[in-house]
Amino acid sequence: MKNDYKINEIAKLYGIGVDALRYYEKLGLLSPAQDSNGYRLYRLQDMYKLNIIRDLRQLDFTMQQIKAYLDDQSVENTLELLFKEQQLIQAQVAKLEMNQQIIQSRIKVLTEARQIKTGVFTIKTYPNRPCLQWNTRITRDEEMDYAVKKLHKKHNSHVLDFGNQLYGASVSLEDLKQGVKDVFNSVFFIFNSDEAERIDPDYSLPAGDYLSLYYRGHYRQSHEKMLDVITYASEQGLSISGDPFEIYEIDNRDTIVSDQFLTEIQVRITTE
Repeated sequence: MKNDYKINEIAKLYGIGVDALRYYEKLGLLSPAQDSNGYRLYRLQDMYKLNIIRDLRQLDFTMQQIKAYLDDQSVENTLELLFKEQQLIQAQVAKLEMNQQIIQSRIKVLTEARQIKTGVFTIKTYPNRPCLQWNTRITRDEEMDYAVKKLHKKHNSHVLDFGNQLYGASVSLEDLKQGVKDVFNSVFFIFNSDEAERIDPDYSLPAGDYLSLYYRGHYRQSHEKMLDVITYASEQGLSISGDPFEIYEIDNRDTIVSDQFLTEIQVRITTE
């Protein structure tokens, strides 16, 4: 084994750029020797330091923290560093486990959504559903995406994973009756009742019975399907309480094929 290695050899061995090695030298992390021609020569001691730099960078240690450690290595400092590494690794493991749960949840939701029968009227009973809402007039799909993104940005500390977050948009019942098409008046994120304290909701879907209808495909069907829900409620002697709304089970977060979109229409009802 050689005692000295040129910069290109070290760069290739560690899979890092020459510029990175020069940057480490500029920061004082490495101090390569020079041969008679002025070429940098990296020794085994430099390779040892590179191992430390690589490992600590993977744990998001700053260059200043790494330099402070290399400048004052001791058993005490090494133990302190190891404890910090352990805490960081535990945090990374916890984050990976949470991400795995999120992915598993999304897989479950999408798998079950593909099995849902459309065109069938059902009545569902819900507890109070806390929401975060943004009231705005929406007339196009692009405006819907923008409104949802604005709502997410406003509450991103409460929305842990936007891709998994259930959201909906409401339509004025009066507008529907007057023939106004494809105009929504709000967007909202829907949470479980046990999340109310965490999110500090500014809106809620009241507990009670909701008439439900699923449809697949483009949102151009929305107006017609909502009228179908209103008509069905009237025929069944059900009183509508509040504005109808859509919930987007499968949308452009999951697919660009509009035929695969799955949307649920809900409206709160009472028996006459």
